[in-house]
Amino acid sequence: MGVAIPARGSNIRVVATGLLIVMAAVFLAARYFGHVHPAIGFVRAFAEAAMVGGLADWFAVTALFRHPLGLPIPHTAIVPRNKNRIGDTLARFLLTNFLLPRLIARKMRTVDVAGAVGKFLSQPAEGGGRLRLGASRIIADGLGALDQQRLGGMVKSAIADRLRDLDVAPLLGQALQAALAEGRHQPLLDAMVKWGSKTLELNEHLIHQMVHDNSNAIVRFTGLDESISNRIVAGLGKLLSEMAVDETHPLRIRVEEGLAKMALDLQHDPEVKAKVAKVRDELLENKAVKRWLDGLWEQGRAALLKAARDPETMLAGRIGELVTQFGTMLGEDEGLKRTLNRYARRAVVGMVDSYGETALKLVSDTIRGWDAKTITDRLENAVGDDLQYIRINGTLVGGLVGVLIHAVDVLL
Repeated sequence: MGVAIPARGSNIRVVATGLLIVMAAVFLAARYFGHVHPAIGFVRAFAEAAMVGGLADWFAVTALFRHPLGLPIPHTAIVPRNKNRIGDTLARFLLTNFLLPRLIARKMRTVDVAGAVGKFLSQPAEGGGRLRLGASRIIADGLGALDQQRLGGMVKSAIADRLRDLDVAPLLGQALQAALAEGRHQPLLDAMVKWGSKTLELNEHLIHQMVHDNSNAIVRFTGLDESISNRIVAGLGKLLSEMAVDETHPLRIRVEEGLAKMALDLQHDPEVKAKVAKVRDELLENKAVKRWLDGLWEQGRAALLKAARDPETMLAGRIGELVTQFGTMLGEDEGLKRTLNRYARRAVVGMVDSYGETALKLVSDTIRGWDAKTITDRLENAVGDDLQYIRINGTLVGGLVGVLIHAVDVLL
């Protein structure tokens, strides 16, 4: 309430007042030397009318904010006497012409909030420490203030949508084809052979039992079932041993041919690609995967919020790279950009709809709380120069009208 108001318009006020004094001096001089030449009558008429115009405008300008010469003339000191009505009218004007949800919504449709935030985050080095601090504050305040359930759902939905749009089969096919070309599949085959040997060793009794159960009474009586099962176990063991030491073994080659065919089918066979896409969608709908995404979001949010509160580490290291990548994604991903802009628009419109009248009541109550001198000084300071120019214009225009009237008088 006691804020100091910097003086403005003092130079223009001096000019306006000085011009009025000059006109008074010119009038006196013209009146004294009026007999010297008839043209001096025009000068006198100009100065006389200029004084009237200047004084009238001085009275009008002064009457807006105070009593002229301190005299309690009716309908003067208009602003101090009507400050409460001015505050109420201003608040009502803002509410009915600006803070309308439909107007805010229309304006917000042209504002690319997500694009601006994305550019801000994707170019953190350009602003130095101040930009680093600003980005840190934006992220920390945003994560702390937004509805985490809605925001988390939005982020998880965006991730799931990106994964659904991803054609996984060709990527798997290309990766498998590259692994076969570079021989990176051999350790996998070696591990499978070793696993087969170990499994055979641990389950020999099952093979013996199967042969025994499927043999007739004569075979079991003669003991041929045990001999057959031993030969089967030995043959399988020999086959696995040979595959373990010989990378050119025919069976390994058949496995490689099968893998090569699978790689081609993943890239070019529509039926195989459709099956892989179906598996991908089923995985994304799986409750365990959804819980994993929930945990991933919460961990990421907690880590980001913790780092965001430290401006020095917010945009440094891996987190800085993630922030930059997220900003780039905001600038390039039209779907995510539309989602965030829609969320921002709804948030702003919702706040205006819910709190617009409260905010404007604050404006009205604040103006009501100002004393007469404060509101007078604030308004006069805001339009002081223009008011003084009105005085100058009134002086000059009045003088021109006086010359015109004097000219008509002379002609008549």
